[in-house]
Amino acid sequence: MPTTCHCLPIEANRFLIVGGASLVGSASAEVLLERGAAEVTVLDSFYQGSADNLKHLQGNARLKLVEGDVMHLPQLLAAAKGMDGVLHLAALMSISMDRDPWRGLDVNVRGTQNVIEACCLTGVKKLVFTSSSAVYGYGLGLAGNLVETTPFLTYGAPPGAIIYGATKVIGEQLCRDAFAKRGLDYVVVRYSTVYGERQHYRATNALFIIETHDRVRHGRRPRVIGDGSDTKHFVHVSDAARANAAAFAADATDIAVNISGPRPTTTLEIVRLVAELAGKDLEPEHVEPEPGKVQLSAGGAWCMDHRLAERVLGWRPEVDLREGIRRLIVWREATGK
Repeated sequence: MPTTCHCLPIEANRFLIVGGASLVGSASAEVLLERGAAEVTVLDSFYQGSADNLKHLQGNARLKLVEGDVMHLPQLLAAAKGMDGVLHLAALMSISMDRDPWRGLDVNVRGTQNVIEACCLTGVKKLVFTSSSAVYGYGLGLAGNLVETTPFLTYGAPPGAIIYGATKVIGEQLCRDAFAKRGLDYVVVRYSTVYGERQHYRATNALFIIETHDRVRHGRRPRVIGDGSDTKHFVHVSDAARANAAAFAADATDIAVNISGPRPTTTLEIVRLVAELAGKDLEPEHVEPEPGKVQLSAGGAWCMDHRLAERVLGWRPEVDLREGIRRLIVWREATGK
């Protein structure tokens, strides 16, 4: 018997990006349009996203911007009608979850179920759900290679971060449930920390880069929490966007894959790199964690292994941290951000 194909080519197909007026959403819209999508509709409530993030795509007749909320199923149904693929990005992250867990739970869990329901009712061929390294948790003991079967670790981490990670675990399982019961093809892409042009101040780990740049460009010494040995693993937004497109186009379904940068690095390395690329000769100062601030630590050296994505999606990262931070600084200086 012939094997069912689960691929959804980008060219000539129509895509909806839920939460698309965002860092990753705007980059993903650009990739889909460049690869010949017949239409890309961006739906966003503008609670966190901004139409300014899509300014570089203005004038493209195949791009459509719709105001809508994941909490309103009728709006999702209207936007998903006639779409071939849906990329679901809308979510509140750790900082927002710490401030308002009720809203975060609604958006990340009920909102995801609404997106899935809209996909099933309108006949969408494939859903790409954006998850996170947060599904592995944080805190003491998280070390070594994080692979797709690594369990969720919660010990010693801030509650907001763990609640966020738990919502992503639930979102992935809602996708699995829809595939098993309703035949909805999906791929989960688990990002490590995404950074890059159009960077915002909401992502706890990416905030480390731009807060450092804020200090050094005003002549202040950059700060490192503790001894600077804490590991971070970043992925440039352009690589995340390519991974989303690859997840649609690959003959894959009912799977979750890690999407990460070329290699992890330490906070001390990051601080020194930002200062160097900003043209500042400033030695980092070591400080204690700020009370009450959501700050994430892996508790050891770790790497988010993306080899499964290479095998299944044919994707691998192209932008290393030096080049990615260089692009981010150039963008911030050019735009005054």
